[in-house]
Amino acid sequence: MGLLLLGRARITAVDQEGRNFIANVGPGDLWYFPAGIPHSIQGLEHCEFLLVFDDGNFSEFSTLTISDWLAHTPKDVLSANFGVPENAFHSLPSEQVYIYQGNVPGSVASEDIQSPYGKVPLTFKYELLNQTPIQTPGGSVRIVDSSNFPISKNIAAALVQIEPGAMRELHWHPNSDEWQYYLTGQGRMTVFIGNGIARTFDYRAGDVGYVPSNAGHYIQNTGTETLWFLEMFKSDRYADVSLHQWMVLTLKN
Repeated sequence: MGLLLLGRARITAVDQEGRNFIANVGPGDLWYFPAGIPHSIQGLEHCEFLLVFDDGNFSEFSTLTISDWLAHTPKDVLSANFGVPENAFHSLPSEQVYIYQGNVPGSVASEDIQSPYGKVPLTFKYELLNQTPIQTPGGSVRIVDSSNFPISKNIAAALVQIEPGAMRELHWHPNSDEWQYYLTGQGRMTVFIGNGIARTFDYRAGDVGYVPSNAGHYIQNTGTETLWFLEMFKSDRYADVSLHQWMVLTLKN
């Protein structure tokens, strides 16, 4: 899953049925490409984005790329595969090109390619900031999972806003570990894993946090500006349990 932090970009993808997808993304937009789906991300201006994978052992630098693959394929094979002369491939890079300079593309309408198999049935893009947030006295939260972004079957997320002096209540997540990325501000989190074991951590923009599944925790805004952070889960659904709600709804006896 990707989250655009700054600027604008264009994303494209083609699924296993030959159906394609082309869209522009702006700040706060998410995209999700299922494993094995070929795709591209092109800047329309200076842009920065965060990529999150559902496998902690995966490296973005070990992914399959066109430049790397073609550089390690004989030119006579490329010629036979694409039906063009070998000299068409003489200017190919000799190794993987991870990020390279190209031309800024025109509008989607002017450059759209109509696949004979049509468009992908489920969009790969989700405009998170256009979602009406769940408002609380101390902040807000926007939640995205397969219930409102159907293609996202392996990752759920929440964009959390906490105002100065406020806190995300004591809670835990029953269905997945939690991975956090702090976008702005300063925060403090204590994680309790049972058996008398707890630890407190301080965070600021650019830091990463982690909470094991079913570990109780809270997040305080310890700074003077709004704290924004992203919660990510390896699950098709977002789920949390509130300590306050549990206690209120349990018999007093």
